[in-house]
Amino acid sequence: MSPADTQPTEPVDPTANLPLLELRDGLSEVIDTDSVLSDTVEAFRSGTGPVAVDAERASGYRYSHRAYLVQLRREGSGSALVDPIPFGDLSALGDAIVDAEWIIHAANQDLACLAEVGMVPQRVFDTELAGRLLGYPKVGLASLVSEVLGYRMRKEHSAADWSTRPLPAPWLVYAALDVEMLIELRNAIEQELRRAGKWEWAEQEFAAILEAPPREPKPDPWRRTSGMHRVRNRRSLAVVRALWEARDQIAESADISPGRILPDAAIVEAASAMPTDRDALQKLTAFKGRGAHRHMRTWWEAVDHARKLPESELPKQGPRYDGPPPARAWADRDPDAAARLSTARTAVAEIAEAHRLPTENLLAPDTIRRLAWSPPRDVNVDVVTTFLRDHHARPWQIALTAEVLTEAMSSEAPAKPLD
Repeated sequence: MSPADTQPTEPVDPTANLPLLELRDGLSEVIDTDSVLSDTVEAFRSGTGPVAVDAERASGYRYSHRAYLVQLRREGSGSALVDPIPFGDLSALGDAIVDAEWIIHAANQDLACLAEVGMVPQRVFDTELAGRLLGYPKVGLASLVSEVLGYRMRKEHSAADWSTRPLPAPWLVYAALDVEMLIELRNAIEQELRRAGKWEWAEQEFAAILEAPPREPKPDPWRRTSGMHRVRNRRSLAVVRALWEARDQIAESADISPGRILPDAAIVEAASAMPTDRDALQKLTAFKGRGAHRHMRTWWEAVDHARKLPESELPKQGPRYDGPPPARAWADRDPDAAARLSTARTAVAEIAEAHRLPTENLLAPDTIRRLAWSPPRDVNVDVVTTFLRDHHARPWQIALTAEVLTEAMSSEAPAKPLD
């Protein structure tokens, strides 16, 4: 065997032989003046059918989650690339299409930034969520376009800094392609949903997207610092908290992604090393970068403040939980609850598999945990149905799971280890 025969082979791109998706109407100019925006509003008002909508943010570059580009396409209107920054408010554009169905891929990611510029839909069709309901293993837009429509999409600018001005032409082509075939994709997926008997499920899911309340801020967001598992004591946790909060203030003020000001690795290194003076902090490997050095005084003040906190003000070792404790602790704390959860998870997973669904799309894992930890006193299907409805389960989800969850809440099966 020759050395060449032992070399690892490159993974084969299953879409390599598919035609590359191109713009049908060419690349239009970015809309950034009042007069052109007015023309665009009228063009989309007079169009027909659903509207494909997408937005580009600068995640990883900016602190805010604002939209830096809004893309639209509609039959009879063509495509449009709108720069929201010169306008601030695009409510006139949103009003022009408010009666139409908006096709958005992964709507939960874009609805907030669209609402920020005055664009709020009354009806949505989420192609990513629809793909999940149909059991597609990959539900990214490029994956669905290749699988359903037979085209290969560009992927090279997905992580670009969309706050850049002017936006390079190749980026604009990439952005325009995101709405190029959303209407066709939506129509093909609707047909699949109807054939699979899941169209009503999808309608309920799409309505739930619009009815969902704004997400509540998570308590103690500093605890999501990457590498926190290496921080062993409460004093070190106080350093993490102090540095995270100092960094967050700077990031918000400058509208720069926090990780570009001070990486999480630096926060964890400082918390682990517990430096006793500013010089010792500066010598830490993760603090030798230019960004960290620029705000060294702030970092040291944060560390010093945490070092001097009284014991009563140090953060607790574990995070605060709004709900049941971590499932891994159930077997010791409440074996009966652990048994209920194990049985419920298994039953829901079997239903999900039978219907070619991800388990989390059949029923939210948090809902199952809450039911298993504190089940109703008198367990029956009606009571469990009310519980599920109160926790925002949709009618189709309740119809599939209420009975098996009722049985699981009455189960006396031995507890299995829980993740």
